[in-house]
Amino acid sequence: MQEIGNNSNRENKARIVIRLGADCISCSASDPQAPRRMAFECFEMKSGVSQSANLREAFKTLELLMSGYGRALVMVDAPTMLIPINEFDQDVVSDLFKHSFTTNKCDDIHTSFLTELGVVACFPVNNDVRLVIEDHFKDSRFIPAVQPVWLHLYRRSITGLRTKVYAYFHDYSMDVFCYANGRFKYSNKFEVGPYQDALYFLLYVWRQLGLSNESDEMHIAGSYADSDTLIEKLRQHVRRVYKVSPSAEFNRAPITAIDNVPYDVMALHLSGK
Repeated sequence: MQEIGNNSNRENKARIVIRLGADCISCSASDPQAPRRMAFECFEMKSGVSQSANLREAFKTLELLMSGYGRALVMVDAPTMLIPINEFDQDVVSDLFKHSFTTNKCDDIHTSFLTELGVVACFPVNNDVRLVIEDHFKDSRFIPAVQPVWLHLYRRSITGLRTKVYAYFHDYSMDVFCYANGRFKYSNKFEVGPYQDALYFLLYVWRQLGLSNESDEMHIAGSYADSDTLIEKLRQHVRRVYKVSPSAEFNRAPITAIDNVPYDVMALHLSGK
């Protein structure tokens, strides 16, 4: 069930958040009048139709997108390249990205500065999608969908002496990352299907990082149908494997009870980044 609050004065709110996922476009906004203090809607994308065409249809369908917001933060599920801030050069970033990833000719390469982690995230945005967004909002900004999770779990990782590896499942993929000395130690993204895929990738990364099977930790976040089986299998190799519960992680915040809200959207609204 979608969470929708009162329509009045929505246009006066600062920002709407739009998430462009693999098969769903969702939008959300803080709303004290909504049942759980956040208005949230989803649009299931039609297969065989471009993301920009689906987005145009969403603007005709979703109440939030027709509510007159002037600003939008757009979360994009896309391949992401991280560059240390002190090595970042705007003049070469597009060529560097296109040499590292396969992109569509209609993609623009966008950047998001994560000063807290000392990196710049570079990622593609389809030009037609960008134009649809700009047609509807006076002010818009794009970020990788995983960015709020990176920042939230980085702050979480500061406590304790053990090294922590995080696996975030979303959109048929798994982002795996680890921090050390206030920076990324590792970050990569894998397409995953059955739990055997995720198990292989995670144990490979664990071994590559040279972590301790007894003392270091692995944390599983996000939505994954085989998560319980995966954790059971991981514990045969790694002693400390934990599943991140959004309700516990965010102190039982009301929005964690809304159906189908991605973990990255929760992290964005509740961590303020």
